[in-house]
Formats: sequence, structure tokens, C-alpha cells
Amino acid sequence: MVDLIAIQIRSGDVIADNLAKIERQISLSRPLIDRPALVVLPECATLFGCGGKVQLQHAEALNDGPVQAFLSALAQRFNLYLVAGTIPLHSPEPERFYAASLVFSPSGECLSQYHKMHLFDVEVNDNTRAYLESKYTHPGKYLARFNSPWGDVGQSVCYDLRFTKMLSAISPVNILVVPSAFTKVTGQAHWHALLKARSIELQSYVVAANQVGVHPDGRETFGHSCIYSPWGELLSLVDTNEGFASAVFDRKQLTEIRRNMPVLSHTQERYEFE
Repeated sequence: MVDLIAIQIRSGDVIADNLAKIERQISLSRPLIDRPALVVLPECATLFGCGGKVQLQHAEALNDGPVQAFLSALAQRFNLYLVAGTIPLHSPEPERFYAASLVFSPSGECLSQYHKMHLFDVEVNDNTRAYLESKYTHPGKYLARFNSPWGDVGQSVCYDLRFTKMLSAISPVNILVVPSAFTKVTGQAHWHALLKARSIELQSYVVAANQVGVHPDGRETFGHSCIYSPWGELLSLVDTNEGFASAVFDRKQLTEIRRNMPVLSHTQERYEFE
């Protein structure tokens, strides 16, 4: 039975509709629930395509809000370690929110929280043209990982995928999760190359859940949610439709890869010029 699941949906500006989509895809991906699974939702899974100001209006306090309650209940109902994409949480600044990636355990407990560190302030040759995520999003300061039946799981969000120093600092982990809303343009250019590279560098599974399609504000996302093995193999892919990618976690293969090529033990603490 599969252990690892990446959910792909096209989230919009109606929270109830998005929650219904999430529940449907989880139910389709979990016909058997006799043992836990790790499920990853896309970035902004519960609210997207409406601008940062609207997201700010729906920000919740940690462990207090209807969206968190719903996600917690899903984790309990389906026996999940649920990486709930990102949702807006209150930050120290009243005019900005944290893009918080919360992890719910099968008991419904909020097991971990990661606040997106690298904010997408870039220009892209698409309909949106310029992105300024930092206008309404407060950057996080700290790395996060959590323990699971599959070992340590490292957390990242979307644009973080480009920052190797951050991801190296998370290591060692057996799984890296990447909730994302990669644009169509940047996704076509870099999505699979970055995911494959990270799986090889970290010698870990990479579970990447992306948004897909055209959203209410005209933003277009790439889809192609997928799972890579610690050897850089593409194990499962859902391309441009709503759906899910799934794979079996193979602890024996992971152990053999690391034993045969012990990259982690070969890594030096410092690299410097003479």
C-alpha cells in the first residue's frame, strides 16, 4: 500500500470549495486506511487566486480557527500525517501573515509548523508579470522537520526549493515535502530539474504537491505534482489535472543508496579557499 501522496488541485477564492476538493482527493487516494500515510497538499490549498489582502483577512491564530479544525479532523479521519500546504496565520505584524505549513498527526495534533522563509518577489513572463509576496507575507526564520513512521521529514515551501543552503541545513531527512504554487512559466523551465536535483543531493524522497491551472486572479500554475526517489527517479506524476501522485516508501532502497554512496558522511563542515 502506498505511503506517500501528493495532492494536486486548482484552489480558488472560496474556502469551502477548496476544502471539499481536498477532502475528495484524499478520500480517492486513501481506499485503505489500516496504516498511516503521508499526504502533502499544495501551497495555499485552502485559499488562492484572491491576493494577499484577502488571505490576510482570513488569517487564523495557531491552533484556533475553522480551517485548522477541518484539516485536523481530516488527519484523524483518514489516519494521516497531513502536510497542509500553507494557510495564513497571524504574524507579529498586523499587516502581514505567515504562510504557515502545518503538519497534523493521525491524532489531529498540530505536530509541526514551518513558516515560508523565501518569499517570491520576482518578475515572470506570464499574465501576472510581477510577484511581490513579501507585501502581505511575513518571512519565517526557522527550519522545521518532524518525526514520522518513515523517519525525519524536512519541510519547505515552493520558492524554498531553489535555496540549496537551506535544504542542506535540513539534512539528513528521509523525506522532503514541497507544497507549491509554481507558476506555469517557471514550472516548465525548472520544476522537475529542481526536484530531481534535491532528491539526489539529499538522498531522500521528495514529495511535491503543486497547484494547477488558471486561478480566479488569472495566475496560472504548472501542476505536475510528483514524487521522486532518493536515486532521483520519478516514481509518480499527475500532470495537468486535479488528482494525486502516490508511491511506496522503500526503506531498504534508501538505506542501500546511502550505504553505497555515503554522501552525508563525506560532506565537510567547511569549504574555503586557501
